[in-house]
Amino acid sequence: MSIQVWIDGEYYPKDQAKVSVFDHGLLYGDGVFEGIRSYHGKVFRLKQHVDRLYASAKAIWLEVPISKAEMSQRIEETVKINKLTDSYIRVLVTRGKGDLGLDPRKCPRPTIVIIADTIQLYPPEFYQKGLDVITAATPISHRENLNPRIKSLNYLGHILAKIEGIQAGVHEVVMLDPAGFVAECSGDNIFVINPPDHKSGGKKILRTPHANAGILKGVTRDAVIELAASGGYDVREELFTRYDLYTADEMFLTGTGAEIISVVKVDGRTIADGKPGPVTLDLLARFRELTKTGG
Repeated sequence: MSIQVWIDGEYYPKDQAKVSVFDHGLLYGDGVFEGIRSYHGKVFRLKQHVDRLYASAKAIWLEVPISKAEMSQRIEETVKINKLTDSYIRVLVTRGKGDLGLDPRKCPRPTIVIIADTIQLYPPEFYQKGLDVITAATPISHRENLNPRIKSLNYLGHILAKIEGIQAGVHEVVMLDPAGFVAECSGDNIFVINPPDHKSGGKKILRTPHANAGILKGVTRDAVIELAASGGYDVREELFTRYDLYTADEMFLTGTGAEIISVVKVDGRTIADGKPGPVTLDLLARFRELTKTGG
């Protein structure tokens, strides 16, 4: 059976699912979205994703025309209708159909699209051997231009960074904020592992860029922070630079699509022994257990 896509209250087969060419989501990237996963028939951290979707919409002065409860219901229903045990869900809320001008008031009703399908960002073998990444010349947008906390449909900056990685022959890129601090990857959050210091009480240190560096606060990122804290690691959200990537004991990325994947080389510098490290593998195992319950 063809994948069924929910659009504004109706289901359409994948090859018939369409929006208007006058939709401002298409014309101007005016809208927000969420990427969500289901595991073992359970949608992972649905409330957190829906809350972030509505926060993003509020930040761009977009009123979602259904309640959070109904949105959650429609997401779960779309997964069930497509009979997907493990799936990737994409929820979009656009400004809706309007005219060819920029004025959002000319769009009387937002468009909602819910897609449930499958995804594979990286080849399976990369989870065993890790990724080789580079730093992109394209920076994250300035917070006062398009705040990275808003998960908007305008991803062109990240796509331009991704193109740099493609041209360099790597699968992912590190993006910096305008001040030069490490922010995030084209589609993932970043973590590094450091040895204990005088403040950590003997615990290994898990570091991830602070929100002030200009990042999207990922739902998987937050889950990993919780798992690390409960697993006995010293978790720190800090500003740091590429030097801290080059000299880390371990580095890994997190994201809804990527889940948790190790990085073993950055800008030609091998991270530690060039293999996925024990902390990364421990957190991946903990994350796998968490997904069995829906988070």
